[in-house]
Amino acid sequence: METIHLKDDFIKLGQALKLAGLVESGVDAKYAIQDGLVKVNGQVEMQRGKKLVPGDVVSFDGKEFKVES
Repeated sequence: METIHLKDDFIKLGQALKLAGLVESGVDAKYAIQDGLVKVNGQVEMQRGKKLVPGDVVSFDGKEFKVES
């Protein structure tokens, strides 16, 4: 499982998808999230601005990454 490291207390879901290299742009992240294709901690997440904190696990398109501080 890949990890991304936070510089602040949290990162928004759309930004995290871009940082992890799972989407090319914010627009791609927006549509993937709106279409219900992204899960956070095993639950479908529909909010692009969802704040991710250390310990959260995001899955999309058969790939997963964990948020760490």
